[in-house]
Amino acid sequence: MQTALAELARSAGRWLAGWWRIVHLAALLLAMALAPSTYTPLYRQALARHIVAGTAPALLWFTVLTTLISLVLIRIVLVTALSYGLTQYALEMVVRVLVLELIPLTAALFAALRCTFPLAAGLAQLRARAEGSTPMGADADSLRHEVLPRVSAGLFCALLLAAVSCVVTLVVAYLSVYGFTPSGFAAYTHTVGQVFNPAVSLIFGLKIVLLGATVALMPVAAVLDEAPRRRSGTSAELQGLVRMFLVILLIEAASLVGNYY
Repeated sequence: MQTALAELARSAGRWLAGWWRIVHLAALLLAMALAPSTYTPLYRQALARHIVAGTAPALLWFTVLTTLISLVLIRIVLVTALSYGLTQYALEMVVRVLVLELIPLTAALFAALRCTFPLAAGLAQLRARAEGSTPMGADADSLRHEVLPRVSAGLFCALLLAAVSCVVTLVVAYLSVYGFTPSGFAAYTHTVGQVFNPAVSLIFGLKIVLLGATVALMPVAAVLDEAPRRRSGTSAELQGLVRMFLVILLIEAASLVGNYY
């Protein structure tokens, strides 16, 4: 029993230490992002390169995919609401389900798949080539010129995908309900405004930012984490993936509580 308790205490300590390293890295990157001295020509070039490489290939495909999925789901909701005589609630349901809940989560996961994971993989390659010298992320220069541009590019990609997909979904919803006519614009904006009251709008904005920060930071933090590599049979990348999904789950749960309770 004492051995089991001791092992449980060590596991809990390692778990808390891993989260502390992530929080510490996030604080360092935030401090660097807010410092005017960070934005040197070298940093701006690296940031622009990572933004273009990470966002441009994903934006077109995600916009097309979002348009098709939104069109199908909106049509299903409209037909179902019409069959039950609930047409007046169909548009509000579409906005709540798609724009408030599904689109931000889908955008964050797509940004992680197409942007942040490849950027973290490139950082891992740089880290492998730097073995024997100063470890990647151990000094301020590598954090500023290699880590921060990748995290910033991942955050930008997630925010841009969420913004574009929300606008596309709202346009598709209007066209599906009212067609190519401006006569329903007043009623449509009234319905959307009822959904996006100040409290919901604040929660929605925080949710998008937190999801973007999570998918941008967690893969990079997993690559830079030394502790799991010192223990046999433990993968830092797998731990980072589990932590990322755990944080996303907590953000989604807090968003649901804030919106509907």
